[in-house]
Amino acid sequence: MMVPFRRKKSNKQFPVKVCTFDSELEFHLEHRATGRFLFDLICRTIGLRETWYFGLQYEDSKGNLSWLKMDKKVLDQNVNITNGSCMFIFLAKFFPENVAEELVQEVTQHLFFLQIKQAILSMDVYCPPEASVLLASYAVQAKYGDYDEAVCKPGMLISENLLPQRVIDQYQMTPQMWEERIKTWYADHRGMSRDEAEMEYLKIAQDLDMFGVNYFPITNKKNTEVWLGVTALGLNIYNKENKLLPVTTFQWNEILHISFDDRKFVVKTNDSKNPKPVIFYSQKLRINKLILDLCVGNHDLYMKRRKPDTMEIQQMKAQAKEEKQRRQVERNKLTREKQLRETAEREKAAMEQRLMQLQEEMRAANEALRRSEEAAELLAEKNRLAEEEAMLLSHKAQEVEQEISRMRMTARKTEEEKMYLERKTQEAELLTVRMMEESRKRALEADKLKNELIHARVAEKEAKEKLLNFLSRTSDESILITPSSSPESPIHEMNSYDLLADGDMEQLSLEIEKERVEYLAKSKQVQNQLKELRSEIEQLKIGENQCPLDDINAEQLRLGETKYSTLKKVKSGSTKARVAFFEELEPEESVV
Repeated sequence: MMVPFRRKKSNKQFPVKVCTFDSELEFHLEHRATGRFLFDLICRTIGLRETWYFGLQYEDSKGNLSWLKMDKKVLDQNVNITNGSCMFIFLAKFFPENVAEELVQEVTQHLFFLQIKQAILSMDVYCPPEASVLLASYAVQAKYGDYDEAVCKPGMLISENLLPQRVIDQYQMTPQMWEERIKTWYADHRGMSRDEAEMEYLKIAQDLDMFGVNYFPITNKKNTEVWLGVTALGLNIYNKENKLLPVTTFQWNEILHISFDDRKFVVKTNDSKNPKPVIFYSQKLRINKLILDLCVGNHDLYMKRRKPDTMEIQQMKAQAKEEKQRRQVERNKLTREKQLRETAEREKAAMEQRLMQLQEEMRAANEALRRSEEAAELLAEKNRLAEEEAMLLSHKAQEVEQEISRMRMTARKTEEEKMYLERKTQEAELLTVRMMEESRKRALEADKLKNELIHARVAEKEAKEKLLNFLSRTSDESILITPSSSPESPIHEMNSYDLLADGDMEQLSLEIEKERVEYLAKSKQVQNQLKELRSEIEQLKIGENQCPLDDINAEQLRLGETKYSTLKKVKSGSTKARVAFFEELEPEESVV
C-alpha cells in the first residue's frame, strides 16, 4: 500500500512591525504573504472597515518612500529591514471630499485626526495662526475631555505639542499667552465627546488649502517648474512658490485616461472639442508610478462617491448610526449622572459650609455658655458670701436687739427706782409736814430736832440733787441704735444665650429636570472668533519671521477668498483653455 506524499508546509516566517499614530503592531508572516494579506490582517486587528482610504508606506533599500502593493508578496517589494523586522507605517493614502459625510467609523475618524494633526504640527500642511489655536483647543478637548479649572492648572498645556513651531516663532508671545488663548476656546467645547471634537477638528482642517493634497514637482513643455497636486477632486497645478492657490485644475469627471511613458505623463480629457491631452514631465520614473497610483485610487473613490452606497457602506452607516445613538444615550445618561454628582457635590459643599457655620456658631455658643457658667459660678460665690454676710449681720442685729432690750429693761428699772425715790420723797415730805406740825405742837422737840432736821434736810438735799442729776442724766440720755442694714446684694441679670440647635435642616431636593441634550453655546460663530484672535495677535507679529505662505494667506483673507472659491474660479472656462494655460506657463509667471 502506497502512502500519498504530502508536502510539508513551510514554517519560515519573518517579523513585521506596523506603526500607526497611536499604536505599534507586530506580526509574523509567512514568506509568501502578500501585501493584501498583511493589510487585511492590520485592518481586522484595529477593527477598520473603511479600508479604501488607507495604505502601508515603507522605506525601500534606496531610502525612497513607497506604498506597499497589495497583489505582490511583501518580501518581493524591496522592503528595507530594520532591526530584523520589516517596518511599515499605516497611513491614509486617499482623502475624503467631505469628512462629516464620508467618514463613518470612529476608528477611521480617529486615524485621520491623528494624521492630519501631525501634518499640521510638522508644517507639512499650512495652517493660519488663528486656525492653529482653534484646532489646538479641539485637540485638547479630544484628549482631556471637558475643561476643568481644578485639573487644567496653569502651565499644563505648555508641555503639549499643540501649535506648529512656525506659528510660535512668528509672534512675540510667551507660551503662557498661547495657553490662555487655547484655554479660552477649550472652555467653550464643554459637552463634546472625543469623536465629536475630532470630527470638528477635521471639519476645520479640510478647509485648509493643503488638506489632502499630494504634491509632486513637474514641468510643462516649456520646462516651467510647477507643482502637481493630486487631490480627491482632481489634479491641481500650482506655481513653484505657491502651494496654496492653484492656477488651474482638472476634475476627475473630465479626465478620461491617465498614462505615462518613462518621465512623460499624459492626461487625456473627455472634451471632444479638444482631444489634445495634458502633458507634463517628472524627474523620475518612480514618481510617475506613484502619481498614477494616486490618480487611479482617487478617481475610483471620486466615481464611487457619486454612486449609490453599497450594501457594505449602508450597513456600516446603519451600525454607526445605532452606535452613535447608543453612545448619545449613554452620554446623556452620563451627563445626567455628572449633573447629579455635581449637584450633590455642590449640595455637599453647601452642607459642609453650613456645618462649618453651625460648628462655628456652636463653638461661639459653647464659649458663651462657658462664660455664662463662669459668671453663674461667680454670682453663686457672691451670693454665698452675701448670705454669710447677711447671717452675720442677722446675728449682730439679734445681739443689738438683745442689748436694746437689756437697756430698755435697765431704763425701766431706773424709772421704777426714780418713782420709788419720788414716792419716798413724798413720804418724807409728808413726814416733814407731820413733823413740822408736831414741832409746832412740840416746841421742845422741834428745837431738839431742829439741828437734826437741818442736817437731815441738807443730806436729803444732797441726795436729792444727786438723784435729780442721775435722773436727769438718765432721762436725757437717748440710746441711739442704728440698725445695720444688709448690703444690697447685687442683682445680676443673667443673659440667656439661645443656643443654636442643629435644627431641622431642610431636606435638599435631588429631583432634576427631565432628560435634555445640552447644546454647546457659543457667543459668536467660529469665523468671528478667528477674526477676533487674528486682530488680537496681529500687533505681536514678527515681520521678518513671516513666510511666503503667510503673505499669500493674508492676501487671500483680504480679498475674501477661500479654498473653495479659488477652486471654483480656476476650474471656470473650458478644458481646452485650461490645458492651453498650463502649457503656456512661463518660468517668470511662477514667481509670486
